[in-house]
Amino acid sequence: MHFILAMNKMERLLKSADLLRTFVVVAERENITHAADVLGRTQSAISVQVSKLEETLEVRLFDRKARGMTLTSDGDTLLPVARKIMRELESVGTLFQDPLQGRIRVGIPHDYADAILEAALVEFSRRHPLVEVSAQFGCTATFPEEVRRGVLDVAVVSDTSLPGFHTLGTERNVWAASSNMQIDTDQPTPLAVLDRRSCGWSRLAPDALDSIGREWRLAYASESFAGVKAAIRSGLAIGALPEALMEPGMIALTEIDGFPDLGRTARGAITSRDAPENLATAMVEAIDAAANVA
Repeated sequence: MHFILAMNKMERLLKSADLLRTFVVVAERENITHAADVLGRTQSAISVQVSKLEETLEVRLFDRKARGMTLTSDGDTLLPVARKIMRELESVGTLFQDPLQGRIRVGIPHDYADAILEAALVEFSRRHPLVEVSAQFGCTATFPEEVRRGVLDVAVVSDTSLPGFHTLGTERNVWAASSNMQIDTDQPTPLAVLDRRSCGWSRLAPDALDSIGREWRLAYASESFAGVKAAIRSGLAIGALPEALMEPGMIALTEIDGFPDLGRTARGAITSRDAPENLATAMVEAIDAAANVA
């Protein structure tokens, strides 16, 4: 009898975990169709699972809209808890596996070099302390060729058309300025840009202003986002940044201020066909978890 009760409890636990995993994927993809593709299920099955979780918790987790799903305040509260539960359950699954060993080479874009990379490495090293990690920083445009040649095992990229693209999510791009900066609309806009020819970020801000006929001048160029942020913080210039790189003392300018929408940047991971599969999978999972918490 005790065995049967234990099995029933385990079955309920696994079902709840499955509902939470569906919730996390829908929350990250903001779309039932995309979530269904990731989970390998039908859209109707995903909808049923989301509804079942809402009924179980007696809260509404999503606002349903024509173009997708957005989290309610209750959904925002649940998401970090659900992610933590999923990570812990994944850890249980690895308790009795042989520890991973070897070396993994990963390409990381410069804007991931702060919080996201640190969180990914903490997560990865916690689970796989015997693996050596070699990180290369650069522009996502250069990584696909290095992955193809086997120079990198895993890389974070922005081109969603690349074979094997594993979606990590999207991020809003913003116009960043010092909160103390006085913007003279009668003068060309001073810009801080990345000084990298192969990187799309180098032309994002200039092209956006060109598209609306707003004059600009190059005030500062740097090979790193750290340099661009320094110019913005000082009030020397305005720049385009991923929203995650915004800092205290910066404000985001919008159409109301005369700056066009910069859209969103898609991020995903690709893996070399020659990469050690178990290490590459573990690294992508660590980056995915970090990217969706930051």
